[in-house]
Parts: sequence; C-alpha cells; structure tokens
Amino acid sequence: MTTVELNAQIWRDMAEIADSEQLMKQLAKYLKKLVAKKADPTLMTKEEFFAKVDKSLEQARQGRVHRIDSKEELDQFLNSL
Repeated sequence: MTTVELNAQIWRDMAEIADSEQLMKQLAKYLKKLVAKKADPTLMTKEEFFAKVDKSLEQARQGRVHRIDSKEELDQFLNSL
C-alpha cells in the first residue's frame, strides 16, 4: 500500500467514526500515544537495543574503550564532552 493509499484509507476510516463522540475520544487518545512514541528518540525495538549492545561489546573486544582509573580521569573525561 502506498503512502497516498494509506492516507486515503485513514481519512475514510476517520469519516466513518466522526459522528461518534466516544470513538473520536478514543482516536484522539490513541493518536496522542502515537505522536509521543514518534517524538521520543530513546524508544527502540528489542532488536535495536540488542544490536547496540552487540556493537558495544565488539568495540570493547577491539579495545576501543575509554579506560578511567581515577576520579580525576573521570572528571577530565566528563569535562571533555
């Protein structure tokens, strides 16, 4: 289904429920949830999360890490960000 077809289908479906205040309230509530999900950059799928973990583990195996052995080194590192 193309974006144009999907858009048309959504408008047809909305027209069907437009005369029901209860259904419109439910739709508005659901749309708010969808918008919140899109706006939150920290949300990710399980697969995305584990891909990031795997990437980090591989970087650690390759020695591409920041080693911090003291509070002073930690302060320096944090100040450099």
